Amino acid sequence: MVDWTAAIDAYCERVSPDYWAEPVNAVTNLAFVLAAVVMARRLGRAGLPLAWVLTGLLAAIGVGSFLFHTFAQPWAAIMDVAPIMGFTLVYIYAANRHFWGLRPWLAALGAAAFLPFAAVVAPLFEPVMGGSSAYAPLPVLIFAYAALLRSRAPETARGLAIGAGILCVSLAARALDEPLCDAFPIGTHFAWHLLNALMLGWMIEVYRRHMLARAADGR
Repeated sequence: MVDWTAAIDAYCERVSPDYWAEPVNAVTNLAFVLAAVVMARRLGRAGLPLAWVLTGLLAAIGVGSFLFHTFAQPWAAIMDVAPIMGFTLVYIYAANRHFWGLRPWLAALGAAAFLPFAAVVAPLFEPVMGGSSAYAPLPVLIFAYAALLRSRAPETARGLAIGAGILCVSLAARALDEPLCDAFPIGTHFAWHLLNALMLGWMIEVYRRHMLARAADGR
């Protein structure tokens, strides 16, 4: 039986079960909310419902991660992970639907296929990345989409490649949090937050630009 209030000590900065034991990791989650506000302003009246869903999930990621880095309990861990998974699946659906032009059911099936894909790919990175390997399938998939879209939508492909590159740096910061703990007591996890906020906001912007370009072309 899960003890939903058990203390979780997963990051370098946390040295006690206190609420404010991770002040830097907690406060840097504001970056997700700020990125969501920026994207909400950029979306304006563009009429892109999936972009708005992604923007809402981006803000929810910040809230969920804040809860985890303050309460640091299993229930808060779910609040942390759930919006990330939601953003991932919605974005893959949006990419399948509008970058590739798939029918809704095929786009949804492709999004669902990410789960077994991640289950196969993540363990390959575990010897190098440890617990951060769970996120490794994401840049792999984004780089794959970027490569395959080069001819069909070169600007979108370039944007995806940039996003995947930022995510790789972000993942490095997450993976190095514990190994560098003795040399850098606050850890490097906060950089994961800052870079991820930038990357997720950018990924919404890539989608927004793609959709506006389609509308301009009359597609």
